[in-house]
Amino acid sequence: MDSDGTQNARGTHADPVPRPAGPPDIPTAPPRPSRAPGVPPAPEQAPRTVSTVAAWLDEARPTARPGIWRYGHRPKEIRERLAPVTVAGMLIPLALALVVWSLWSSGYFPYKSSILRMFTPDEWWYPLSLEPKPVEGWAVGIPAQHALLVADGVFFVVLVLAVGVLGSWRAIVRHYMNRMLRSVQVLVAAGLALVTLALVFPDAFPGVGWSAVPVVDPLLSLIVLITDSYGLMTSLLFTNTLYAVVTLLVVWPFARLGSWLPYARERFAPRREGATPSTSVVPDRPRSQWPALRDAGQHEAAQLLTAEVTGGRMNDVDCTRVEHAFAVARRTTALDGFRETVLRQGGAAWTHPSGARDLPRRTARHDLLVGQVRIGRWVAAERAPQPYHDAGAALGPDVLGTSLLAIGPSGSGKTRTLVEPVTEALALQALTGRCAVVAVSAAGSSLGADDAFDVIVRMGDPSSVHDLDPYAESDDPDEAAAILAEALVGDLDTVGAQGATTALAQLFGPFWAVHGRFPTLPELRELLEGEERALTSLREALAASGNDIMRRELDARVRQTGTPGDVGRNLADRLALLNRPVLADFLGGGGPGRLFSLRAVAHHPLRVRIDLPERGHEEASRMITRLVLAQFHAIVREGRRTHFACLVLDDATGTVTAESVRRTQRLRSQNAGVLLALRTIGDVPEALHGPLYGAVGCRMAFCGVTTWDGSRFAQTWGTEWVETTEVAKHTVFADQPMTRAIHALRKLLTGKAVTTDAVTVRQVERERWSASELAHAMPAGHAVLSLTDVRGEHAPPLLVDLRG
Repeated sequence: MDSDGTQNARGTHADPVPRPAGPPDIPTAPPRPSRAPGVPPAPEQAPRTVSTVAAWLDEARPTARPGIWRYGHRPKEIRERLAPVTVAGMLIPLALALVVWSLWSSGYFPYKSSILRMFTPDEWWYPLSLEPKPVEGWAVGIPAQHALLVADGVFFVVLVLAVGVLGSWRAIVRHYMNRMLRSVQVLVAAGLALVTLALVFPDAFPGVGWSAVPVVDPLLSLIVLITDSYGLMTSLLFTNTLYAVVTLLVVWPFARLGSWLPYARERFAPRREGATPSTSVVPDRPRSQWPALRDAGQHEAAQLLTAEVTGGRMNDVDCTRVEHAFAVARRTTALDGFRETVLRQGGAAWTHPSGARDLPRRTARHDLLVGQVRIGRWVAAERAPQPYHDAGAALGPDVLGTSLLAIGPSGSGKTRTLVEPVTEALALQALTGRCAVVAVSAAGSSLGADDAFDVIVRMGDPSSVHDLDPYAESDDPDEAAAILAEALVGDLDTVGAQGATTALAQLFGPFWAVHGRFPTLPELRELLEGEERALTSLREALAASGNDIMRRELDARVRQTGTPGDVGRNLADRLALLNRPVLADFLGGGGPGRLFSLRAVAHHPLRVRIDLPERGHEEASRMITRLVLAQFHAIVREGRRTHFACLVLDDATGTVTAESVRRTQRLRSQNAGVLLALRTIGDVPEALHGPLYGAVGCRMAFCGVTTWDGSRFAQTWGTEWVETTEVAKHTVFADQPMTRAIHALRKLLTGKAVTTDAVTVRQVERERWSASELAHAMPAGHAVLSLTDVRGEHAPPLLVDLRG
């Protein structure tokens, strides 16, 4: 990192990526006639206004499960509808209770005469009758009148309890209260409490115009009769306490319904000064005003960047790049340098070494703040969890870090709907300094426009500006031998990888000791074939230098040359495929192309594309792809990178080997990942089918896969427990003659025997996706995708509409 905020992408063999010119006094985004600066542009979309970037920054991005498109994503609200049975369960008991109460009040039931006959003056308890006593507006009558009040009150309570038990009041209250905000719940519960108090104490609410509920009068009368002998009713304290207790008993259920106590604790809880705010709390300032910089004391830089955003001089790439630089500066305590760079260059600070601040064209929807690219829409199927219903399907470094395997026949849309959007997303993230991408295009097709990459290696094309270093700038003979052996014979069962590595290392070591470099591929072929002239000159140079160790290594290789078990002949035959005239000037052959080392990807956020040769060089293309994969696995192990590295193989046919599978499993801990696209799993040795599915964390089956390919996915995705309902019809055999006659008549009229249903509900284990479903039930333009991110969270295999 230089002082001006740019980076140098030089390697020993890598040419420097052109550095941008110094920023102008007022940083402005480079002109793009295809569209105005906006975030993120959808295909065929009209130009956006300058406030689009600010709106994009301020957009809420809720935390979601893996694979859900977070930009603009809103979890689908489930509005629970009350079933007609539930509403009827409320209304029918209420209507019946009103009818019964009206009949009771009108004297339809002869209860009053019976009660009056019980309370005649010649009864022995008549002396207990008392004169009416006023109690806050209520009059206590003789025992007969009191008995009538008690009967009305008891019957009223029985009706209320019956309606509450038989009706669906609990479900209805829960349904409406759960849909309200906390403050609205408190207000609604308070209103219901006031209405209930008005029914209990109507005199306390002037103008209501109704009588108290029938249960109030007998209760108060009973309390007066019990406490009058003690003279408590003459105490003002006792009566006020009595009314307070009744009020609390009435209000208490509504306080629980409205959660008054938790709301009060939340509102009046003491706030500690200096407490660190939670990350889930929305900041007071919108993100377009850079609140994180202001909290860190960088007010000048935040003010300048806010002006850049509102003025339309920054796009989504610039904002994400500056946020990444601020995170790095805060982690390394280099905030002063961050502030100086921002004040000097504004939104153009830390521009990519290529000088690009955006891609020339975008074909997919991106959200660089979370590093996602949208590839489709999750289908709202029965087996899909609720958060995935109709949500956008997206991929990012969090899931690509566990590697992705995609299998689908030609024409199923692997390149168009998966490989190209992912490559475009990684190229955009490379402009922000958070990612490096190496894309290997299939023969005859290119992934993205040429302007979207920093280095393009066109194998077999004389006009190619760059060439690929076959040794990845390595200075270790053993490492270089392992890389080249993996590329040459990694797919052969007849040649052991360890033996091939040893044979190459026995030549690389002596050659490096003499020449200070590794041999070119034609020179290596001569040494493997046992050319006397090449071996003699090398042996004489080692003897002259006195390097006995390397001379013994060379002599061991010479003794094995020509023996029945010599692997040198197989290596030489494979090298002959890479020494064809169309490839003679490549792979360090001395052609006009500048040699590029893939090791630069481990140190700089580069965008690299490698185009394989066309027409009749399939085996050579596969060896080059294996070479790139082996080099990528070797370089990502070095040191600690702050950026994510990803390798995209549009056609991984013949690329997967036992060693590459083992190394793919380690990429998750190395902040790297690979995307492997295959036409069929048959392009991988059968012994590696299971290890390959286990090595990757994300698996994708496109429409059109065969049942053989689908069976491997079904085995990998496993089974799940589901609840099934079985209904069996059993014939009813009656014992009574009358019942048998009725059943016979019913069978005569309907033609069916009388049966009864036996319902069995049980838990069974079934495949998440069967091979037949994957092969025959998947619609066109769809795929089944399962994801696992680097934190271990996973999404089950779900159907994705790649057209949505």
